[in-house]
Amino acid sequence: MKKTLSTLLLLVGVLCVSAQQVKRVEPLSWWTDMRTPLTLMLYGTDLSDAQVTVQKQDGKKLRPTQGLVVRSQHNAESKNYLFLDMDVREAGDYILIVKKGKKTVKVPYTVNTRRSGSADRKSFTEADVIYLIMSDRFVDGDPSNNSTASTREKVNKESLDGRWGGDIQGIINSMDYIKELGATAIWPTPLLLDDEEAWSYHGYACSDYYHIDPRYGNNELYKQMVATAHSKGLKILMDMVPNHCGLAHWWMADLPYQDWIHQYPAFTQTNNAFSTNYDPCASDYDRSLNESGWFDTHMPDMNLDNPDLLQYFKQWAIWWIEEMDLDGLRVDTYPYNEKAPAADWCKTIRNEYRNINIVGECWTRPVSEVAYWQADHFNADGFNSNLPSVMNFPLEEAIRQALENDGKGWGNGLTRVYEAVAQDYQYANINNTLLFVGNHDMEHITDVVKDADLRRVRIAATMLATLHGTPQLFQGDEYGQRSADMTRGHSGLRRPLLPKDQWTKEQHELFNYQAALFNYRLHSPALQRGKLTHFISRDNTYCYFRYLGNEAVMVFLNAAEEERMIPMSHYKEILDRYGYQATDVVTGKKVELKDGMKAAPLSTMVVRLSK
Repeated sequence: MKKTLSTLLLLVGVLCVSAQQVKRVEPLSWWTDMRTPLTLMLYGTDLSDAQVTVQKQDGKKLRPTQGLVVRSQHNAESKNYLFLDMDVREAGDYILIVKKGKKTVKVPYTVNTRRSGSADRKSFTEADVIYLIMSDRFVDGDPSNNSTASTREKVNKESLDGRWGGDIQGIINSMDYIKELGATAIWPTPLLLDDEEAWSYHGYACSDYYHIDPRYGNNELYKQMVATAHSKGLKILMDMVPNHCGLAHWWMADLPYQDWIHQYPAFTQTNNAFSTNYDPCASDYDRSLNESGWFDTHMPDMNLDNPDLLQYFKQWAIWWIEEMDLDGLRVDTYPYNEKAPAADWCKTIRNEYRNINIVGECWTRPVSEVAYWQADHFNADGFNSNLPSVMNFPLEEAIRQALENDGKGWGNGLTRVYEAVAQDYQYANINNTLLFVGNHDMEHITDVVKDADLRRVRIAATMLATLHGTPQLFQGDEYGQRSADMTRGHSGLRRPLLPKDQWTKEQHELFNYQAALFNYRLHSPALQRGKLTHFISRDNTYCYFRYLGNEAVMVFLNAAEEERMIPMSHYKEILDRYGYQATDVVTGKKVELKDGMKAAPLSTMVVRLSK
């Protein structure tokens, strides 16, 4: 593939031709026909009040140009930054002429032609199944990059808190496995540089927003990962964190503005009070602390109220989508951001890519508080987040609580799930929510269910595949992975993928069951976006139907430790319409639904109805 002048210079880490006077230009490149205006951030030495013009690279000569023009410019508080508002008119290789006093620095910059159809790119929807990967703890596809000279923390597979070597090549090598499972999209945890001295493996303390961590690979390998995924019919989501960076981020030694981050005389942590965003009784003090407090000691809180930072983050998201051909975004710790700028961030991205889906982590309860953050929700304060999708934490909690014991007692067991599903009406779009039973921040589902019984895990997986929303699986849950050490929190649960030849018979059976179910779902409009009708029971069973047009699927779950009667007569309103003849979607066997049928202890039944 032909490389532009600026790309070649970036490969050797040089962005200027004169004594490193300009060390960084971000975003790294841009495109024609973008709706989002371009503001370049230059960082170097004594750049304030420098005069910048643009010339075009024409072979070995530089010529005046109107293809890329500096419309206006402004300084930051630090003299080492300069912001340039650009008019982008045509593609080409350009040279920024940065002049101050007697010094002139020439900086290459490339504008590319936007790929055809980019603005109309498809994204992930309720028709997809997302596979979540903890990138460092997944598969080590290239041991040679486990430790690098340019990064501080080295590989240490003996430590639960250390880096274990999972990388982009490991993700590429595992795509056929992911596809076999019935997943159609991959969400890796952040792969950008995280150069903290310790705990860098999680990736949520970014040190450079435009470069992949070399322990995972590089930007070119990331692009190859996306292209390989697309060739296999898989989508790629990028995990983005606009709320905070890491203490090791390069700009922490020289902030553009003092309000680029939120600063306190001593470490001040967020109060995690999301309710302050919509509570009419909330104090300004509590609201400010939720937005401005740091997420952790090594994660400075970004101030999205700074207009240059907000523009930086808008361009950052768009650059990765456009450059890498991404299919969607997941946003970390969404309600910690200043909500109005965060809504503007989402709006800008969706204005650039009209079909793009963005799912936000809004880890709170009850349903009303999560639903507040979904785009177009009717909020009393008139706020619209422009965030299309949210993670359904209330339903995740109900499923886990339903299966953590024998379910006896009023309101326990699968009744919890029934009551949670009954709250679906509060979402602006229930189908565009993320449905999950575990992720990288909580114990594996097998850790949670009573007796680590894989039959209970199967029940959870069945709900994941058949209830409202886009299912998201966490690596290892497909075969019943357990945490290494429950007392060690996150580090203990984030384990590498276990090769198939090390699975037990029961783990193979669980994987095969989920693969059959998720692969069926890929071709079932009823399970993807159909209406749901459910029936309450107080005996730790749960029955519901998904139907759309002529297709109807019946799900019956028995989470009790005893055999249960299936009360078919209760379901006449659906069965009389769609029929009593059925086909098991997992086994393909014919089933006749009739009174007197019994469900075995800790069992599932998923059948397609026909007359």
